[in-house]
Amino acid sequence: MREGKAGRCQRSGQGHLRRSSTPKMFPLKDAEMGAFTFFASALPHDVCGSNGLPLTPNSIKILGRFQILKTVTHPRLCQYVDISRGKHERLVVVAEHCEQSLEDLLRERKPVRLTPRKESFKPKEKFLQECSLYSYSKVLCIAFEVLQGLQYMNKHGIVHRALSPHNILLDQKGHIKLAKFGLYHMTAHGDDVDFPIGYPSYLAPEVIAQGIFKSTDHMSSEKPLPSGPKSDVWSLGIVLFELCVGRKLFQSLDISERLKFVLTLDCVDDTVIVLAEEHGCLDIIKELPENVIDLLKKCLTFHPTKRPTPTELMKDEVFSEVSPLYTPFIEPASLFSSSLRCADLTLPEDISQLYKDISSDYLAERSIEEVYYLWCLAGGDLEKELVNKEIIRSKPPICTLPNFLFEDGESFGQGRDRSSLLDDTTVTLSLCQLRNRLKDVGGEAFYPLLEDDQSNLPHSNSNNELSAAATLPLIIRERDTEYQLNRIILFDRLLKAYPYKKNQIWKEARIDIPPLMRGLTWAALLGVEGAIHAKYDAIDKDTPIPTDRQIEVDIPRCHQYDELLSSPEGHAKFRRVLKAWVVSHPDLVYWQGLDSLCAPFLYLNFNNEALAYACMSAFIPKYLYNFFLKDNSHVIQEYLTVFSQMIAFHDPELSNHLNEIGFIPDLYAIPWFLTMFTHVFPLHKIFHLWDTLLLGNSSFPFCIGVAILQQLRDRLLANGFNECILLFSDLPEIDIERCVRESINLFCWTPKSATYRQHAQPPKPNSDSSGVRSSTPYFSAEYTEPPKTDLPS
Repeated sequence: MREGKAGRCQRSGQGHLRRSSTPKMFPLKDAEMGAFTFFASALPHDVCGSNGLPLTPNSIKILGRFQILKTVTHPRLCQYVDISRGKHERLVVVAEHCEQSLEDLLRERKPVRLTPRKESFKPKEKFLQECSLYSYSKVLCIAFEVLQGLQYMNKHGIVHRALSPHNILLDQKGHIKLAKFGLYHMTAHGDDVDFPIGYPSYLAPEVIAQGIFKSTDHMSSEKPLPSGPKSDVWSLGIVLFELCVGRKLFQSLDISERLKFVLTLDCVDDTVIVLAEEHGCLDIIKELPENVIDLLKKCLTFHPTKRPTPTELMKDEVFSEVSPLYTPFIEPASLFSSSLRCADLTLPEDISQLYKDISSDYLAERSIEEVYYLWCLAGGDLEKELVNKEIIRSKPPICTLPNFLFEDGESFGQGRDRSSLLDDTTVTLSLCQLRNRLKDVGGEAFYPLLEDDQSNLPHSNSNNELSAAATLPLIIRERDTEYQLNRIILFDRLLKAYPYKKNQIWKEARIDIPPLMRGLTWAALLGVEGAIHAKYDAIDKDTPIPTDRQIEVDIPRCHQYDELLSSPEGHAKFRRVLKAWVVSHPDLVYWQGLDSLCAPFLYLNFNNEALAYACMSAFIPKYLYNFFLKDNSHVIQEYLTVFSQMIAFHDPELSNHLNEIGFIPDLYAIPWFLTMFTHVFPLHKIFHLWDTLLLGNSSFPFCIGVAILQQLRDRLLANGFNECILLFSDLPEIDIERCVRESINLFCWTPKSATYRQHAQPPKPNSDSSGVRSSTPYFSAEYTEPPKTDLPS
């Protein structure tokens, strides 16, 4: 089955607010959010790949690779938040930002003073206080904190390659945060951009020796090896050297001379002394303590084979006094984790005081992802921010024409367009508009009560305007900043208490599901529990199987209007999740349409394949039981027969007309039910549709199908067979909110006997010996048929 209208439809209403179930980001605290932009390399339009399809734009590739950076969370790294794709291969990256950097310290052009060496060990407070006053203590602390960030990056397979004082930021407490550490990764080691990654003065010798490689042959495999962790250690050595002497190196040399000079260091015995002599600061270097000189020498070891990695350097005796002052970073447990999520939870003695402090900045306690999402809802515009700072400049098209053009097409007169180069400026995103929008939201809204007797709708402690917002159309509620703030906070707290609070998650989902929390909420509604990552990792996703060919053919046709799913990263994740499902269900087979069924789960859990797989594995038995048998004809025929009965029950006139012209459900409804409508609707409509579908039982899809037919009722009654075929080959626009509303009504009006199916999933025992229904929640895996009253009328 090829993609229908959904495959050709442009994503509507999604903008750049991508939702994915990433690990929880750190609170914003006193940091800020910043944005920077660059261009991906443009590809020729007349070149196709080996599959005959046009080449994937480099900006799409970068966007796909970027996503994993959102999961790399560490106190020494600036948190990546979002990426947005603009015109002409422009990309805008949003990340945590701090205004001060080591560049500011170097502008003072003073070598920091040396510390008196009277004590070998000092209390932590005294030592850190000294770090702000004396050179060697400060240099060691800076070096150790940078190495902490580099070590964590390396653990995730990332190398900085652009380490410089400009990208080593300082937070309000003077601690290090590394910025732009993902640029080298997201650009495929610089292959997808027209500028080199890194700064000439800080590049390691082995990086310079490789030169800048740009292949015009996209099939060529002759590329230099990517830089390794040791390249960053050299860059750190240059930064530390500059801090010690209070000046920037190589400033009197042009770029080519700088690179040549670094390569000549291969012939010297002591790199540190040669650099000091070249810059006239040998007297300063000689006054440094031995451990600092030793650190510089180890970092500035010319041959990478002899240079330590960040992990090795952190264990060096140089940091014997510094390392005990830092506690190892422990990654917070995720929602579906085998470890205790509340193990490190700390609460004040009096919880009621959490929102009593008038001066408290409650917004800063929310995660950076949440603050950015609300910033966008409150009118934040990334491109406008960059235009205001003149980072993005408009250029009249006539100014891009050459001044002189030969008949053979050769042109002269225009200088090199420097817009394709990297502008390293980061623009701070102002939160004033968002804070002004939320000024009337009380502190208690950030700490809602979660007791069952507090479940008035909407579930919050806000004003009457918020209560009124709950009655507005869904599309308006999803764009209301105050309303979304309350819903996000509520669902965040409920999900943290999952599965203990899954009863209440179900109740709140009846009102609406905030887009930011949709991935995890769907998982909770489907009853996903346990060590899902261990189960997914244990599945063999590498050994070739006969289905591989069909999966490869289907993926490039599945919701490819979406930038995320059309990226190479998206295709690879699609492949792994689909193959995992096929391998782990040997009694079932891959039918075309399974890829469409996977798409919503993968989109929402792009950085969590295990959760996407777990949701899909829970969804299919509930709504598509035995649909993927090798011989599923009897299951589908029964399903379509019941659907015909549903049409006749709710609209006899339409049913008679469709039967008279021979327009039976077999001709149009198989893709609907086999993919739960993901084949015919774009993702943003599927999200709203499935928000309600997941609250109903396996009969609810019948009601959705009837509701769609009723929206097309007048046109169906007025046309014959051929016209109806044409109508469904290019399905008209369907009002999803109306479809959901009418589906709920149909569901509540339909007797249970009308939707009985012999081949439906058999109900599991859920009654005690007295015949009374047990207290098993209707959304758990043990309860397959929730009562119809669970959907609002």
